Amino acid sequence: MSLAAGATDMRRSVDGLRALVLRHGLGDPYSGHLFVFRNRRGDRVKILVWDRSGFWVLYKRLEKGTFAWPETSEAGAMTIQAGDLALLLSGIDPARTKKRVWYERAA
Repeated sequence: MSLAAGATDMRRSVDGLRALVLRHGLGDPYSGHLFVFRNRRGDRVKILVWDRSGFWVLYKRLEKGTFAWPETSEAGAMTIQAGDLALLLSGIDPARTKKRVWYERAA
């Protein structure tokens, strides 16, 4: 999964988000990976994903509060794990949590 650095114009739909993925080198939009975008205020998130027959755009707007968004110095995106995305969407800042050491086999 890739989080887009910075703010994204939430008026963008499938084609606009796909163009952002390609323009910023975030990956292949047809790969099936999730591409996550946040607005400037931090209270809205869009997720773009390809499912082999078409694109899905998932959209969440918070009624109150903001999403914790990782700080990154580089333009483009950062890769996160599925668990970290679940934490972000649940209102938890993964940067402030302590991950226990587990064995992970390299792919």
